[in-house]
Amino acid sequence: MGSSPIYVELASESDDPQVTVIESFCTACEEQGETRLLMTRIPHYREVILTSFQCGHCGNRNNGIQPGGIEDLGVNFKLNVKNTQDLSRQLVKSDYATVCIPEIELEIPPEGEKGEVTTVEGILRKAKDGLNQEQEFRRREHPDTAKLIDNFIDKLNKLLEVEESFTLTIDDPSGNSFLENLCEPIPDPELTKKNYKRTKQQDERMGFYEQEEEDKNEDDEPKNINDEVLTFETLCDKCTKPVSTNMKVVTIPHFKEVIIMATHCDGCGSRTNEVKSGSGISPLGKKIKLKFTDPFDMARDVLKSDTCSIEIPELELYVGGGLIGGKFTTLEGLLNNIRDDLASNPFLMGDSVEGARKTSVEKLMANIDKILDGSLSAHIILDDPAGNSYLQNIYAPDDDPEMTVEDYERTFEQNEDLGLNDMKTENYIENESITEHTVP
Repeated sequence: MGSSPIYVELASESDDPQVTVIESFCTACEEQGETRLLMTRIPHYREVILTSFQCGHCGNRNNGIQPGGIEDLGVNFKLNVKNTQDLSRQLVKSDYATVCIPEIELEIPPEGEKGEVTTVEGILRKAKDGLNQEQEFRRREHPDTAKLIDNFIDKLNKLLEVEESFTLTIDDPSGNSFLENLCEPIPDPELTKKNYKRTKQQDERMGFYEQEEEDKNEDDEPKNINDEVLTFETLCDKCTKPVSTNMKVVTIPHFKEVIIMATHCDGCGSRTNEVKSGSGISPLGKKIKLKFTDPFDMARDVLKSDTCSIEIPELELYVGGGLIGGKFTTLEGLLNNIRDDLASNPFLMGDSVEGARKTSVEKLMANIDKILDGSLSAHIILDDPAGNSYLQNIYAPDDDPEMTVEDYERTFEQNEDLGLNDMKTENYIENESITEHTVP
């Protein structure tokens, strides 16, 4: 008998919602209340644990969110708030996130703050309510302090009215925070997102410590993994049941070596594949542009790395590198992935999305269908700063008349995103040797 999934879909029609109810201490009246826990999956975000507390004695309520794991990279969001619409942006703040508004020198540290699903306005109002607590007492006992806090509350009120634009940043080393892009599926000019590698100190604050490397056996002979399929155990990202992932090193003709990982879950039938470069980051970035002229173009093989962005100018569609991850598929499969991603995104097609925005996304999906059936002419552009993406040239080894491939020098910002600016790769041994001779 198979085990039921740990994390369930919010839209699940199961009779058993798998909500856990436990008695909890109420900090307001010191009586016993109830906490409800639901382990669920938010599409386009991650697996989370939703908590809701209610006290039947005093009416105290609160809710929180805890991600089901830690991402590989930290994340930093920077938003330029210009109008009241920006205040309504949906926001997920994890337990490890720091929120800052530099214009008023406001910083909300992660210590003592629970994760929550809210909005930009909700963050400001919570800060205001927190400052208002005990103000009556301060006005009697510490009037000077109360006056300073009143002045700061006035600044928060001005931000809530958006009398002037201001900046809000969220820095989360766990990578589990989120800030809504109002312009999806194209980049938001007022919002920037940057992933970064955590420092050792950040890892330790989250409870991760490096393990000492095991001594290597010099008698072990190196294995050639190019000719074998390696298998390792993991969990299905749909139903969380144990599955086996197969990994193989493959050489793509006229390109390079790549590592393909494929997973098939017998429990829910989910199939996924992921592609990683087997040769690191290329010296130059690569931009590939193809004009669709024939339905057979949809059968072209495409390798999209997790650093490659996709653009279809005719549809004003832009898909960032990390949105659908690394893929080894066909152009038809890639466009279907993008279409399915749009259709299942609750921030674009959910019940709370305004009608005009949902209509524009539905029109975009219809145009993708037209490209797939050949009734709409368009171009697709693959831009990969790491140079690890590939689109099949069906005329190889001759040039493809409908496809252009451009190698380019990366910008400083692109090198920064790839972690190359802080990486020392030249004269390392020589400098180390000089240091050894100069130390007494």
